[in-house]
Amino acid sequence: MQARKVRMSSGAQWLLDGFGLLRRSPLGLGLLGAIFGLIVVLPSLLVSQGAAAMVAQLLLIIAGPLLLGGLVWAVREVDAGRQARTGHLLQGLQDGKAPRLLATLLPQWIVLLLAAVLLVLLVGTGNLQTMQQLAETMQAGGQPDQALMQSLPFGRLMLWLLALLVLGIGAAFATFVAIPTIMFSNTGGIAAMRQSLRACARNTGAMIVFLVLLVIAAIGISLAAQLVGFIASLAGQKAMLLVVNVLLMAVLMPVYAGAAYSAWKQFFGHDGEGAVPALPQEHGFQA
Repeated sequence: MQARKVRMSSGAQWLLDGFGLLRRSPLGLGLLGAIFGLIVVLPSLLVSQGAAAMVAQLLLIIAGPLLLGGLVWAVREVDAGRQARTGHLLQGLQDGKAPRLLATLLPQWIVLLLAAVLLVLLVGTGNLQTMQQLAETMQAGGQPDQALMQSLPFGRLMLWLLALLVLGIGAAFATFVAIPTIMFSNTGGIAAMRQSLRACARNTGAMIVFLVLLVIAAIGISLAAQLVGFIASLAGQKAMLLVVNVLLMAVLMPVYAGAAYSAWKQFFGHDGEGAVPALPQEHGFQA
């Protein structure tokens, strides 16, 4: 399907729509976001070292798109005048959608791989070892060697950061409206990401506005959560970390899900109640 061309200001409207949906169901969507945050942060608090920590982190990465799919489903329910329920978080496991949602992790892994390769090519293994040495010195409270600092290729590091930013934006484009497409149609994950990438690329201006405003909103929400977390810090650092992350996710994740849902409807002229037509499916793995 050909996505609509929208105005740059639509990026701001998506974010406002996300906040609007949260205001319509602050307890329902807020609780889902808080559960999302609890699932994300609690394993890292309980297991912080060793192989168990790596397994926990891997499970969290896998859970991310599944939970986000459930949140997108919940915001559509709220948009339709129905209630958001905790069971909606598991909606991504229904109707064989889990493999398609998990396919949306591919852009992130590709970005990580390309970032690592570019870092080695642009900076070099020797400079990376120097950076690690300087980091260890500063973590130990020592003064970094100024000669070593000046020997680092800061220009190439900035180039790498710029490349990482471009790759990250590309990954965001490929997944932004892929989740709603997967949840509300029988479109495969790879096809949904192609569709999302084309739609977002056609509306780059609106996407840039949205991403910039989302970062600003996330900073504001984080600061507010940290103020509450400061009180919780009286019970310890882990309590503060738990409170801050749960409060942050309770607001940010429903807002993001609502914004993605709003953009999906605007791109494809959909009222949110039916299903978008499926794109032709790939043979083999139904991703």
